[in-house]
Amino acid sequence: MEMSPVDIVDACLARIEKLNQKLNTFITVLSDEAREHAKAAEAEIKAGKWRGTLHGVPVGVKDFYDTANVRTTAAFEPFKNRVPRHDAAAVAKLKDAGAIVIGKTNMHQLGMGTTGLESYFGPVKNPWNDTYVPGGSSSGSAAAVAAGMCYATLDTDAIGSCRLPAACCGVVGFKATFGAISSKGILEGEKADETILWLSHPGITTRSAEDTAIVLKALAESHEAASMSTQLRIGIADNFTADEEVTLAFKAAVETIRTFAHPLVRASAPFDMPPFGDLHAIEMDRKTIGDRAFKDIDILLLPTTTTTVLTVEQARAKPQALSAANTMFANYFGLPAVSVLCGFDTRGLPIGLQIVGKPWNEAAVLELARQYQVATDAGRKRPIP
Repeated sequence: MEMSPVDIVDACLARIEKLNQKLNTFITVLSDEAREHAKAAEAEIKAGKWRGTLHGVPVGVKDFYDTANVRTTAAFEPFKNRVPRHDAAAVAKLKDAGAIVIGKTNMHQLGMGTTGLESYFGPVKNPWNDTYVPGGSSSGSAAAVAAGMCYATLDTDAIGSCRLPAACCGVVGFKATFGAISSKGILEGEKADETILWLSHPGITTRSAEDTAIVLKALAESHEAASMSTQLRIGIADNFTADEEVTLAFKAAVETIRTFAHPLVRASAPFDMPPFGDLHAIEMDRKTIGDRAFKDIDILLLPTTTTTVLTVEQARAKPQALSAANTMFANYFGLPAVSVLCGFDTRGLPIGLQIVGKPWNEAAVLELARQYQVATDAGRKRPIP
């Protein structure tokens, strides 16, 4: 079925109007602007002008990224009226590819938490069950995509803060190799901690790995990608931390992937990092990680979270309550990584499978994620009709 940009934007805005007050996913909704851009996109299509792979597609932008003449707050009270003059580099690329920015998504304030509960504009709610956390810091993005409010979001991931909420909300959360997507224009001009600058990666949230690949193509800077064979050497991590329900879901996912005819071997995730904030060897570690951890494998599999989704009560007043123990290594070593839905716990909350690749091997990471989603129909179930 074909739909015009106007129809698509109207449908997303209707979802936002219906659900945003309940889920608190957007800080700023650009209804009028989005409708005007949709009309322009439709006129361009009729005139035979095609702007790019995202022509007419409604996307959200995490409120970390500067947007010209639209407030960018990082969910932080001192920035509540901060209005930048220019778009962040990645935002500009989205627009160049034809995307329509429908709003700025809520987040854990300043990106400094994994629960999504702390924001000047109020906590984000998990669309599957609002008594559980949505994950953070890209909380509004994951909830918005899960609830059908937009097709993709532009996010950040510093210790897992795109992948963790993706796992909690049952969507696809991806970060590329460090440097693959420009981070210029994330709170441009504001003081930032050096550790966060080294660890933070632009991220993408969608409902499918295939959609993620399309958005990545629009955002990626020029670089030489790693070669990929049709048969991937997959390492099954044996040193992760996870509770029983997460472990069972992970093992089931591995058994599904075993049917793809890729060779599977046991492997260890490179959790042997310096303490948080110790950056003295990070550049060398990023240069050598491929030979050290991916010498005999192309892909590493492990759970995204260490536990099932936490309740709001469990996480209240604990900004880092949702552990990043299984995700942070990919930030330190600058590796491409994605979280995809791999099942549900006994309470009906999503569980995430994490797929990590060696540097510049985004194609392999997203291809295996795509194969897994096709085999399991992951992403078809939506939390709210």
